[in-house]
Amino acid sequence: MRIPIKRTISILTLIICACCASGAEPAAAAQRHVVVIVWDGMRPDSATEQDTPALWKLAKAGIVFRNHHSVYPSATNVNGTALVTGVYPGHSGIIANHVYQPEIENKKSIDVENAEVVKKGDALTGGKYVAFPTIAELVRAAGRQTVTATAKTVGLLQDRHFDSKRDKDSAVLVSGQMQSGEALAALVKLAGPFPTTYAQKDAWTTKALTDVFWKDRVPAFSLLWLSEPDGTQHATAPGSPEARAAVKSADDNLAAVLSALDRLGARASTDIFVVSDHGFSTIERSIDLPKILSEAKFDVTTESGDNPKPGQIMLSGNGGTVFFYVVQHDAAVTSRLVEFLQQSDFAGVILTRNKMPGTFGLEQAKIDNEHAPDVVMSFRWNDQKNQFGVPGMIDADWQSAAGRGTHATLSRFDMHNTLIAAGPSLRRGTTDDYPTGNVDLAPTILSILGITPPKKMDGRILSEVLADSDLAVPRPEPEFLDVKRDFPSGTWRQKLKIFRVGSTIYLDEGNGSFTK
Repeated sequence: MRIPIKRTISILTLIICACCASGAEPAAAAQRHVVVIVWDGMRPDSATEQDTPALWKLAKAGIVFRNHHSVYPSATNVNGTALVTGVYPGHSGIIANHVYQPEIENKKSIDVENAEVVKKGDALTGGKYVAFPTIAELVRAAGRQTVTATAKTVGLLQDRHFDSKRDKDSAVLVSGQMQSGEALAALVKLAGPFPTTYAQKDAWTTKALTDVFWKDRVPAFSLLWLSEPDGTQHATAPGSPEARAAVKSADDNLAAVLSALDRLGARASTDIFVVSDHGFSTIERSIDLPKILSEAKFDVTTESGDNPKPGQIMLSGNGGTVFFYVVQHDAAVTSRLVEFLQQSDFAGVILTRNKMPGTFGLEQAKIDNEHAPDVVMSFRWNDQKNQFGVPGMIDADWQSAAGRGTHATLSRFDMHNTLIAAGPSLRRGTTDDYPTGNVDLAPTILSILGITPPKKMDGRILSEVLADSDLAVPRPEPEFLDVKRDFPSGTWRQKLKIFRVGSTIYLDEGNGSFTK
């Protein structure tokens, strides 16, 4: 029997509890809403009045953060977790998009947001695959409603313990999937099947948020994650006509969100954060590390047999960064590997589990934990322009083609990302030149919602931009790290620039070179 459209919407609303339950939320809390919209891979310099009119207008009414930072590696799942936990990668447990964790998969690297990987990780850690609670989890624990809607699978890391039977006043939609098959079937009946192109996926996910989950009212916290312009920039490059069109599509989705808030009469009570997970660069050279290291007589692999051999090096490529896992942490192999990288023409910054000459420790990049690799290398970068006149060129791993876009280095073009915010809790029509970072969003949002996290976060509350705050913000302190190592044929030198605001640290940029 064909169900009338109005009745279908009512059924869907009841099934997925699209934030329309009446009730127990305190009146003061009900007036406070926060919406986070992530434009995956959005460079700050891609925001223009022509390509992003909705964002441009929002910026004029709110705050532009001019010194905003990703955490390192500047990759999606790492920053997607930092955004919602407020802690550094080494503390959350998500230290790269692709890692080698033999207790989960001993033959090859894993994708950290893969559903089966997450399930195995939780089984091994008692539900602590992501070690800190997320914003959505903390908001629901406070008795309020949330919606997480992501066009990418990063959403699996952002609302870890949602239960559609228990959390009936909230909803989670991840890459076209929902926990409840009945709810998903009803959504597909309204919106059609989940599309295949990046822009269509984003529009579909946005429509699900605004027309279904927000049908009757806006919850305390909503997260919308768009896949653009990241997807198109990987396929082309920053600044390409296709990439600019992808940026415009993200802006169209922002406009749809703002229109929905106006329709619901919630704009005046909603704080909106438009943020990107990382910046973007163009690949100048694709570096075939498996081939290069094999020719240098290293036993290197990206996929091994059932029993990796001692001293074998397992590579995990992450675009602009590579993780090196030396089986059984063989010290001689690790030392030779570092010396080889330091004398290469592609290494930018080298970090090591155990301090070695001419390297920084993993703890200085905030990626140290029990599962960390023996060596991490960020590829070299420069500020030359690509074929579309956009600055920021990098070397990248063997999985990426020259001329296309990628990220995850310590380049300023990867580490500096977008944050624009506006709303009643925030100052209007200004800029923030203080160093800020993705790690600051969770503590700031929880502060706006009046929720105290159970554990101290690494990020800070952005007091300098809160309308009702008179808290003094510590003066930013730049720090420049510089190490070198002399070889008979020349000198290796690497540098890292860091900002400190109180106890919070922001990696700003880093690079290195070997000079003969």
